[in-house]
Amino acid sequence: MAVRRLLLCAASLALGACVSFAFAQSPIVPPAQRPPGAGPAAPAAIAPAAAAPAPARGATQVVPLDRVIAVVNDEALTQWDVGEQRKVVLTQMKSANVPPPAADVLDKQVLERLITERAIQQFAKETGIRVDDTTVERTIGRVAEENKMSQDEFRKLLEKEGMAYPQYREEIRRQILIQRVREREVENKVIVTDAEVDNYLATIAAQAGGEQEYLLSHIYVTVPEQATPTQIDARRARANEALAQVQSGKDFGQVAATFSDAPDALSGGSLGWRTTARLPTVFTDVVRTLKVGEVSPILRSAGGFHIVKMVDLRSRNQPTVVDQTHARHILIRVNEITSEADGKAKVERLRDRIAGGAKFDDLARVNSEDPSSVKGGDLGWLSPGDTVPDFEAAMDKLKIDEVSQPVRTPFGWHLVQVLERRKQDITEERRRDQARLALRQRKSDEQFAEFVRQLRDRTYVEYRTDER
Repeated sequence: MAVRRLLLCAASLALGACVSFAFAQSPIVPPAQRPPGAGPAAPAAIAPAAAAPAPARGATQVVPLDRVIAVVNDEALTQWDVGEQRKVVLTQMKSANVPPPAADVLDKQVLERLITERAIQQFAKETGIRVDDTTVERTIGRVAEENKMSQDEFRKLLEKEGMAYPQYREEIRRQILIQRVREREVENKVIVTDAEVDNYLATIAAQAGGEQEYLLSHIYVTVPEQATPTQIDARRARANEALAQVQSGKDFGQVAATFSDAPDALSGGSLGWRTTARLPTVFTDVVRTLKVGEVSPILRSAGGFHIVKMVDLRSRNQPTVVDQTHARHILIRVNEITSEADGKAKVERLRDRIAGGAKFDDLARVNSEDPSSVKGGDLGWLSPGDTVPDFEAAMDKLKIDEVSQPVRTPFGWHLVQVLERRKQDITEERRRDQARLALRQRKSDEQFAEFVRQLRDRTYVEYRTDER
C-alpha cells in the first residue's frame, strides 16, 4: 500500500471520522528534516526566493536563510514551514487528481491552513490538553497493524519515502491534539433528541425512493464575524466569481482550491458521502433537487457563502440482519490526569478483583468513566461497527460470561464481558441509530466549524509576506 494511504489511515485512527466543514482534512504527511541552523530570520514573501547568482570560483556560497512570514499570537510561521506544507498539499492534490491553483493562491491557502492549525494548538496548550508519547506510539502501532506491518517495517517504509520518523510522530500528536480539542469543546456538548430522530425518519419516509446518500463537493467563502456591508459585498463577489468559473466549464476541484476558505479546499472541496441528516442545514433543501453533475446557486449561511456540486448519489434502503453481542464494560480514560501506565494498572487491579469474586456491574458503577457506568457498564445489544475496531475485535473473541484482558482503544483502557449473542433483524433499529449518529455528526461538524472560525477571528495574526 502506498505510504499516502498509510498516512491517511493514521489520520483516521487519530481523529476518528473526518469532517470537511470542520478541521480534519489535513493529510498526515510529515515535513522533511528541517535544515540545520534554519530558524526565523528576515521576513520575506511566501514564494521561494529567486535563485542567487552562482558564486565566483573560490567564493563562499551564500545559503538562503529561513524567513518569518507570519506571527500567530506570539509564535512565528516561516517560509520553510509553508514550503514543506506546500509539498504535502501538492502530493495530496496529485493523488486526488485535483489540478492545483496558481502558485500564489496555493501559498495563501497553505499559509491560512497553518495559521488555523497553530491557533488550535495554542488553544490546546493554554487549556491544558496534552498528548503523551505512549498515545502517539500506540496510534502509529495501530496504523502499522491495520496494514499488516510491524513497527520496524513501517519505519523503514517512511524512511524509503524520505519521511523522518520524529516529524511523523509529531504530526500524529498534532492530529490527536486537535481531536481532543474537538471532543472537549464540541462533541461532549452535542445532544440529539428522540424528536429530532423521529422528524428525520418521517422526512425520509415521505421521500419517493427512501433515503439517499450524496457524494458532494463544495466551495465555502467565509464572511468575518460582525462584517461590514462592504466586506459582505466583497465576499459575495468572490463567491459569484467562483460560480461563474464553474459554470464556464472550469474544473470544480480547481475552483475550490482557488476560492474556497474551507479546510478541504486543497482536496478539491470534497465532503465525501453524506446522508441528508449529515448535510449542513443550509444544503438540505437544495441538494435534494440536484441531479448528478449539477451545481447549486450561491447559498447563504451565517458563516458565509456556499456552492455545492452533486458528484454522485446512491440508495441506502437495504434490510439488515446481523450477529449482535450483549456486552458490558469498564472504562478508565487516559488523559492529562491519568497516564497510560496508571490507567492500565487500574484496569488490571479491577480484573483481579472480578476474578476474586467481585461483581462486574458493581465495579463498573464505582470505577468506570463511561456514561454506561450508571447501568453497571451495560452497553446493550451491539451490532458490528457500533464500537471502535480494537474493542470489537476483543469482544468478538470472548466466550459468554468471559472477562477480557485489558483492552486499549482511543478512549482508554477497558475490561469487556460478553453476556449474550444473537442474530437480529435490525433494519428499523439501525435506521434510528444511523439517523441519530448522522444528526450528531452534522451538529458536531457545524459547531466545530463555528468554534474554529471564532478562534481564528480572536487570534492575533501579523502577516509579513510583503516585507523584503
